[in-house]
Amino acid sequence: MRVLSYSRFGKPEEVLTLAESQRPEPGPGEVRLRMHLSPIHNHDLITIAGNYGYKPPLPAVGGSEGYGVIDQLGEGVSGLAPGQRVAVSGLKGAWAQEVVARAASLVPLPDTVDDETAAQLIAMPLSALTLLEFTGIQPGSWLVQNAATGAVAKVLAQLAKVRGVHVVNLVRRAEAVAELEALGIGNVVVTAGDWKKEVSALTGGAPIAVAVDGVGGTASGDLLSVLGEHGQLVAFGAMSGQPMQISAGEMIFKQAVVKGFWLGKMMETMPPEEMRRLVGELVARAASGQMRLQTDAVFGIADAARAMRAAAESGRKGKVLVRLAG
Repeated sequence: MRVLSYSRFGKPEEVLTLAESQRPEPGPGEVRLRMHLSPIHNHDLITIAGNYGYKPPLPAVGGSEGYGVIDQLGEGVSGLAPGQRVAVSGLKGAWAQEVVARAASLVPLPDTVDDETAAQLIAMPLSALTLLEFTGIQPGSWLVQNAATGAVAKVLAQLAKVRGVHVVNLVRRAEAVAELEALGIGNVVVTAGDWKKEVSALTGGAPIAVAVDGVGGTASGDLLSVLGEHGQLVAFGAMSGQPMQISAGEMIFKQAVVKGFWLGKMMETMPPEEMRRLVGELVARAASGQMRLQTDAVFGIADAARAMRAAAESGRKGKVLVRLAG
């Protein structure tokens, strides 16, 4: 079978190679999948570059999530069947034509969830849904987020709407307004000019309970400045590459709280029934059309360099996927 592997850390388009590997055999409690599609996440690119919190032993196969079809059941596996469509995340080596995964980690899919949605159903959407619940925000309250065209931010806005939470979505590009509106996401504000006044007009002066920061740097302080009293500033990402710059005065007089969110750490202690509940909601939202996931491009497994370059480009409307089947 073919895999996308790397023997040294570096730029993904330079170090990834198409290689042959032995077919994996499922052990007890495991399942072998024939993989069809897999997304290229930022953390996949960073891992290959050697800059993530986890460094795999080399040589390694890239990728961490995808959609496939069950090929073979390992000993003791029940409730699943060969030929069944499933989504899987948390893999170490998803960019392979066949993979072995824990049976308990598989998410069976209804026919109403299309293949491209299935491939990216877990990682980013689960981050968004868990983040939303992590804040404890209540229906009728306001949340503001920057980097609103990001994969997690788009899902968060859609799921918050279903739950009755109001979201202000901050973007840098004027053309991003139409991009988000096409997904049914409103309250989009371009951060040019007097954007804080526009935010206040949207909320009608109501306090903003939660601010989600995916940028860092001065953007953190901007979010804090529009946050209401006793509000939460949640650090989710650091796209700017800069430390958060926030005002001590704003923190003190608003009695604000700054919290960090990392799904990987939360999953270490999350009860299995809680995980099933969250993933079940994601499948239901995707099947009903209440959560829409976008695809920017699909590349074949032999075209990995182009795929990696495309995934690293800014201004994408959706995920870049690798087609592994065939």
